[in-house]
Amino acid sequence: MITLGLSDRAGRRVVLSEVDDDNWRAVADVAPLDDQRRFVPALAARYLLLSSREGVWHSMAVCADDTVAGHIMWGRDDEDGSYWLGGMVIDGPEQGKGVGRAAVRTLVDWLARREGCQELRLSYHPDNTAAARLYASLGFRPTGASSGDEVVAGLSVPDGRPQDRTPRRPDEGPR
Repeated sequence: MITLGLSDRAGRRVVLSEVDDDNWRAVADVAPLDDQRRFVPALAARYLLLSSREGVWHSMAVCADDTVAGHIMWGRDDEDGSYWLGGMVIDGPEQGKGVGRAAVRTLVDWLARREGCQELRLSYHPDNTAAARLYASLGFRPTGASSGDEVVAGLSVPDGRPQDRTPRRPDEGPR
């Protein structure tokens, strides 16, 4: 389990857990809101398959207290050593509660402490303004590169601490 002690707006503790025999079905059933399906798969099950079949991505359950509220995954680019965040889907009914923000902050801080981590990257569709706002608010900046039809954004972490982070919102809890 990975935690920074962050909570969502309802006061539920947000943690990242390995996908295991007890939670994989709940993670697989995570579904975005209907209007987000052009940006992410209809179910997080697709990301679980990528993680289990390709050997590049590592899936994590996003939990708010004891409830699976989403999915997020990470991977490492062997060519340049950067770490990537990917495949984040927060279940439709859980959106707007700060779960996604807490999940990204938790994963960013955990990855930043991994040996050799100098930069974190992620990608998002340019029309996905909610994702763009979230990632920009956490310090990610477009790199000028693209991945398919998606914008690639990066966050420098040269000393194990994310750089260029904007101040946290008052409702986010401790860092």
